[in-house]
Amino acid sequence: MYSNDKKTKIVATVGPACSEKDVLLRMVKAGVNVFRLNFSHANYDDLRKVIASIRAINQEIGTNVAILGDLQGPKIRIGEVQNNGITLKTGDRIKLVTEKCIGTKEKIYLNYLEFPIDVEEGDQVLLDDGKIKFEVVSTNRLDEVEVVVIHGGLLSSKKGVNLPNTKVSLPSLTDKDKEDLDFILEHDLDWVALSFVREAADIYDLRERIRARGKNIHIIAKIEKPQAVANIDAIVAETDGVMVARGDLGVEYPIEKLPLIQKLIVQKCLRASKPVIIATQMMESMITSFMPTRAEANDVANAVFDGADALMLSGETSVGQHPVQVIEYMVRIIKNVEEEAELIYHRDNETPAESDTFLSDSLCYIASRAAKYVNARAIIGMTKSGYTAYQVASYRPKSDIFVFTPDPALLTRISLIWGVRAFYYDKLTTTDETISDVLGMLKDKKLVAKGDVIVNTGAMPIKSKHRANFMKFSVVE
Repeated sequence: MYSNDKKTKIVATVGPACSEKDVLLRMVKAGVNVFRLNFSHANYDDLRKVIASIRAINQEIGTNVAILGDLQGPKIRIGEVQNNGITLKTGDRIKLVTEKCIGTKEKIYLNYLEFPIDVEEGDQVLLDDGKIKFEVVSTNRLDEVEVVVIHGGLLSSKKGVNLPNTKVSLPSLTDKDKEDLDFILEHDLDWVALSFVREAADIYDLRERIRARGKNIHIIAKIEKPQAVANIDAIVAETDGVMVARGDLGVEYPIEKLPLIQKLIVQKCLRASKPVIIATQMMESMITSFMPTRAEANDVANAVFDGADALMLSGETSVGQHPVQVIEYMVRIIKNVEEEAELIYHRDNETPAESDTFLSDSLCYIASRAAKYVNARAIIGMTKSGYTAYQVASYRPKSDIFVFTPDPALLTRISLIWGVRAFYYDKLTTTDETISDVLGMLKDKKLVAKGDVIVNTGAMPIKSKHRANFMKFSVVE
């Protein structure tokens, strides 16, 4: 039986460096909780093999590793350029056009047909992660925009484009995204991430598509545009989880504001009991290096201090030279913070008295506080929807959180949630017998021991589908 006692979860991106089953297995044993499939680089045949390997690993070693499908979203790019690279100088004037052509110093193709309509004079156009910067001089509102180079450099083919000042009219789901969503739903992945979210309506539209297929996959809203930051409260309320995607966000948003934006979003997610992932450049040097930099170690530690549910690795695992070692280093940093820093635990998130879930939320809060007071080994919850797990975890108790559920899909989905480990239990019996059963299961797995104090939560009667309405102390016999 595999066991991992860190509370902050790790999301690892699958790619050529780690797509083989033996590497995935080593990564799981090192501490991966969720594998991310990046549909920007999707080959369905390859992904089917990866999905089968991850699920086989779960069966073989008793893990519940989840799978996150990450949609590409409306990514704006330039086309091919002459000699696969042109040098642009500050002050140069260029035309960005929507008719396909080979790019030169005079004219470059952009794959965004509405660009001449949406853009305004003075808007910024950032290319290649902000390394090159244009400013809009004029637009013909049809197929051509004139720009002046503010910061030049070497521009190669198919580089990404960011428009921090422009209200982009592209739909949140492209035709490619719709095809990829069909694949995600067909294979019953645990989570789907929506890129370039701008407002809550983007999440709602995706959820309606999922419901129309009779599926219940949960949604992660990727925060990577200034509009999303401006609409963060509505987005957090609508989504099931959030990813602070610091790549594009760091290009479109003033970089000095990113640390506080990260902390703000984490706090909002904690208050809403929604999982939050911190992503991009967590340990990027390990794409080639065998160990992280001091700055990266601090970045990982600070995300744990902030209270993030999970930290995500991208190129470090997908194309990096050390996909297993990067997990091992991240686990070492996470566990050191969790063992040494008391300040990450016991968060106070007030539940509004007018909330429909006020009583059950309050019970979860009281259970968390009671666990601290009696030095409980664990908080145990019985859940059908996962609600209890999300809620208890949001208070960040130091005690372990074990949840038992009759829903097999919840076992993997909940692997993203801070501090939670899930187990399958589908008996319909009395409350006392259920508590005795689950304590016996945990004792057999050596997760609790004789004499440990336990805080139990659940719904009475046990057959009901109500949210948590009781709390009970017990001692492992």
